[in-house]
Amino acid sequence: MLIIQHKKTIDLIKDLAEKHGRQRNALIPILQDIRDKCGQISDFAMQAVAEELKIEPTEVYGVATFYAFLGVQPRGRYVIRLCRTLSCDMAGKDDVARQLENDLGITFGETTKDGLFTLEWANCMGVCDQGPALLVNEDLYTQVTPEKVGEILDSLRCPA
Repeated sequence: MLIIQHKKTIDLIKDLAEKHGRQRNALIPILQDIRDKCGQISDFAMQAVAEELKIEPTEVYGVATFYAFLGVQPRGRYVIRLCRTLSCDMAGKDDVARQLENDLGITFGETTKDGLFTLEWANCMGVCDQGPALLVNEDLYTQVTPEKVGEILDSLRCPA
């Protein structure tokens, strides 16, 4: 089983290298696509990317762990990132954070047992005048209130 999984990972990385190129500047797009398709960036995937791009595995690991939007830990289907800048803090970020944790039964940095949601902090999302800001995968929510948290989570659990 593990051999089949590794073969699929290698095939995926070869396809991604064809798509993005095999230069050093293709590293981040390749890692993003691995994260999107596999839900995480495994140690094996990092090694295979290094071999495909002919760079050191430590460089791949350094990039994967440096950027918050990549990371090496498994994440839920929906990654919820709450902005933690001063402007969002002043707009009520703590109440939104508390509501998210209560509704999901996890704290920031954790994933729900069903693998549906991961809570993470994020730095500035560029909408400081519309805080608190929340990013769910690629979808931005602004002026989020504790009341809106339930609506957002319900829409993700039961998409229309």
